[in-house]
This record gives sequence, structure tokens and C-alpha cells, in this order.
Amino acid sequence: MSETSTKPRRNPAETRERLIGATVRLMLRQGYAATSVDEICAEAGVTKGSFFHHFENKESIGRAAVEWWGAFGTALYAEAWEDDELDPLDQLRRFFGIMIGFTEREDQVCTCMVGMMSQELSQTHPAMREECGRQLQLWTANCARMLAAAKARHAPEAGFDPEAVAWYLNSLWQGSMLVGKAEDRPGIIRSNLRLALAWVEGLLQKTDSPNPSQPS
Repeated sequence: MSETSTKPRRNPAETRERLIGATVRLMLRQGYAATSVDEICAEAGVTKGSFFHHFENKESIGRAAVEWWGAFGTALYAEAWEDDELDPLDQLRRFFGIMIGFTEREDQVCTCMVGMMSQELSQTHPAMREECGRQLQLWTANCARMLAAAKARHAPEAGFDPEAVAWYLNSLWQGSMLVGKAEDRPGIIRSNLRLALAWVEGLLQKTDSPNPSQPS
């Protein structure tokens, strides 16, 4: 009778996910430049041979980590728009609520890997800039879609461009996380988001109400 092998079976997909997860954790904590391939391998518990089987270099796993982060975030945000029958303004309120929720997690700094990598690498790593830009565009497109639907339903004559407003909100969100981290004040992020939501609600006030000073 042959002996049963006790050698662990390889699972390439699981190894790849472990490497990406390790990269996300390390780069969120210490940035791209300060993170080495050796550290990623140690964090993931895999060999460098396994690393180079899946990724060409640190930049390639950095792009994969940004892509993973974007998909992870989009899956969380999707709760805002998953109910097609919900008023799009209420979808936007849910959207803001999800962002505010990110600031209320104990022992976790509210930050975004896309924003961090954009700031650190946009001028030096074109491929990373392209991936970060793609993730920022996706966030903006989802927000703009809800804004356009809310505008059509509540204030069709309102003079704002949903895409332009979505880019403004994206910039406010990313900038607020930067300031909140620098000041160690997550409360400032929540305050900015609540102000932004109030502003959006103001944009969506009906514009076709009759003027009481004019005869009907």
C-alpha cells in the first residue's frame, strides 16, 4: 500500500488573494515606497517564488491591490442603489450614510487606497495613475447616475450637471479623508459629508413651484 502524501495541495487562486490582501494591508499602513516584496511575502506567508509566479514586480501587485480595493468599495456602496424602486434621492442618502459609516469604525483610520496611491504615485508611475483614475471614474459614474435620476424625478429644470457634481463630491470625499487623517479627526469627515448631502438636497429642490408674487 502506498503512503498517503501529506504535502499540502497548492491553491494558486488562494495564494494570489493572500498576496493582494497582504499588499493592501501594508500599503494602507505605510504607503507604496516603504513596502517591499519581501514584506508582502512575509505578511502573506508565501515564498518569493510564489510571488513572482503571480506578479511581475511590486508595481503589478500594487495595481492589483488598487483594483481589489475598488471592487471591494463598490460592493459596499452598491447597497445604496441595489433597490431599483427606491427614490434616487434616498439612494443618495444611503450612499452618504455608507461613507459616514466608514468613519465610525473603531480602531480604523478612514482612508482610501485609491486616494493614497494617487497622491504618492501619479507623477512617477503612469500605470498606477491609470488604474487609480479608472477607480475614481467608476465611483464618479455611480454617483452621477444617482444624481441624474434624482434630478429627473425631483428637479428636472435644475441647472446642474450630475457628472460635474459627482466629481466635486468625489474630490470632497477624498480630500476630507486626507484632512481627517492628518488632523486625526474623523469627525471632520462626517461633518463635511453631512454638509455635502445638505447641499445636494438643496440642488434637488423643486424649481417649478409657482411664485406667489405673480398672478396665476
